[in-house]
Amino acid sequence: MPNAIPEDSVGIVEPQIARFDTPLELACGRTLDSYELIYETYGTLNAERSNAVLICHALSGTHHAAGYHSMDDRKPGWWDAYIGPGKCIDTNQFFVVCLNNLGGCNGSTGPTSTNPATGQCYGPDFPVMTVPDWVESQLRLSDYLGIDVWAAVIGGSLGGMQALQWSINHPERMRNTAVIAAAPRLTAQNIAFNEVARQAIMSDPDFHDGRYAEHNTIPRQGLRLARMVGHITYLSEDAMGSKFGRDLRSEKINFGYDVEFQVESYLRYQGDTFSESFDANTYLLMTKALDYYDPAADFGGDLSKAMAQAKSNFLLISFSTDWRFSPARSEEIVNALTEAGKNVSYTCVESPHGHDAFLIPNEHYEKVFSAFMQRAAQSVGGDV
Repeated sequence: MPNAIPEDSVGIVEPQIARFDTPLELACGRTLDSYELIYETYGTLNAERSNAVLICHALSGTHHAAGYHSMDDRKPGWWDAYIGPGKCIDTNQFFVVCLNNLGGCNGSTGPTSTNPATGQCYGPDFPVMTVPDWVESQLRLSDYLGIDVWAAVIGGSLGGMQALQWSINHPERMRNTAVIAAAPRLTAQNIAFNEVARQAIMSDPDFHDGRYAEHNTIPRQGLRLARMVGHITYLSEDAMGSKFGRDLRSEKINFGYDVEFQVESYLRYQGDTFSESFDANTYLLMTKALDYYDPAADFGGDLSKAMAQAKSNFLLISFSTDWRFSPARSEEIVNALTEAGKNVSYTCVESPHGHDAFLIPNEHYEKVFSAFMQRAAQSVGGDV
């Protein structure tokens, strides 16, 4: 709980829900006849409706990107360090929108929602989603909000993939694109990590083929293991070493299989917390969307041809110790954009924090990001 709302915070925010009754055709061949998207907004939309920024979230992200829901909140939204008055995404200049994607478990229609065809929760019957599906639903939210052109579409990790897809599918609906700690598609190693996490969940006796809600249970052990595997990949070796080293919880080795090292305790805590707050079917769905993403596939495997569709200015940011989405993967996107003749800026930020670095304050990161957003603000025009 904050003692007082910081001056550079967007303050207390309230989620909103938009309902859509126009069927959404999905890449998997199925259709959602109706659905809801939960979202938050920060800042003020100008009279020209030209200063809106869309934030796309990563795998376990939510619509709650900044501010607090109440004075009882222990911590602010997941990207509060970068959204707010005077911050990189300056809410004195921009009207910021962040939503929970379809298939999520934080208020938008997903596996935990009621299936109108059965009256029961969707569970494993919720359709598999793809990044282009999310972009189409986000486009509908844009129309719902009366935003014809985004000043910028921004995302980190899986969110960066969505921002990239926006620039390909709807280039006329955006002026700037920021793709942070992302990749044009997953490597085989990354797909393998995701599969290990999914198998951990699906092999849990409490999973019940995804129908655990009908059995009044949760595959906690599977979710714990999935999160532990994932969290290892989000941190760098240096970050894990400096944070925990080989420190023991007690002063001596006990020669057993209970928690002895601090890093073991940390991973178990992360797993326990995640298993109580995140839906297993949503986790399966989100990781599959990651696996399937490949924007070059529709252009003969040529990423530069895919990026030739884009019209926006681009910022690409990678992090030196991110081995989940290494700098080389961002450079693939930069090279494709350059070959396609697009306006692109790129930096690799020195950081010890691995993939999680895109969430953490960093002076170089903030300077580059802020400079890009200031240029975006200058191109908007109008008064807030």
